[in-house]
Amino acid sequence: MTDLAHRLDGPDGAPVVVLGNSLGTTMEMWEPQVPALAERFRVVRYDTRGHGGSPVPDRELAIAELGADLLALLDHLDVARASLAGTSLGGMAALWAAAEAPERVDRLVLCCTSARLGPPAMWDERIRTVREHGTAALVESALERWFSPDADPAVVARFDAMLRAVPDAGYAACCAAIRDMDQRDRLGRVTAPTLVIAGGDDPATPPEHAEAIAAGIGGAQLAIIAGAHHLANVERADDVTALMLEHL
Repeated sequence: MTDLAHRLDGPDGAPVVVLGNSLGTTMEMWEPQVPALAERFRVVRYDTRGHGGSPVPDRELAIAELGADLLALLDHLDVARASLAGTSLGGMAALWAAAEAPERVDRLVLCCTSARLGPPAMWDERIRTVREHGTAALVESALERWFSPDADPAVVARFDAMLRAVPDAGYAACCAAIRDMDQRDRLGRVTAPTLVIAGGDDPATPPEHAEAIAAGIGGAQLAIIAGAHHLANVERADDVTALMLEHL
């Protein structure tokens, strides 16, 4: 177990929804969704280990550890059952938790994520880059994956600064978790009603990744947002918020 930095919004006693961030961001990435969600839910945002205010590991991590962190956060908050939502890395952790402890998950939203995201050599190269040159060396390529060319420059600048602030060791540790992850054989264990969202132009997790997840989870719904890149919940916030509210 690790102590994750987290924030709560919305009324006490309301159904709980937990939001997990992507690789290289913090809980702030969910700010576009919080006002609407907090009208109906107790919203829990958290920083994945190695990001934001959460502890920075001194070794490589596994998706199972990040998923266990999420379940431990529910225990810490004395929440027996919650809905889970995550973008990219946050979705991978939520998927693990939903497969591992289905009795604890009410509904599931997986946004711009994957059950298997290779090749491993790509992640090894990214780990080397961040260890030698820091997260600043990854900013340009990350922003190209995260946002469309016509994205709001102020939003892009905010996420530029967010990525630069992520600890190098934390980013590298989570890269290893993605590199080694293969949850394709766990999809059938998910029993929560699931919504899978993809960005139509996402170069990091193209729609076929979402399609594979939706095909593997019984009754899952698939929504592809035309034109959206990897951080669809930021770039196309209204679309993602509407989809989430309808599903949750």
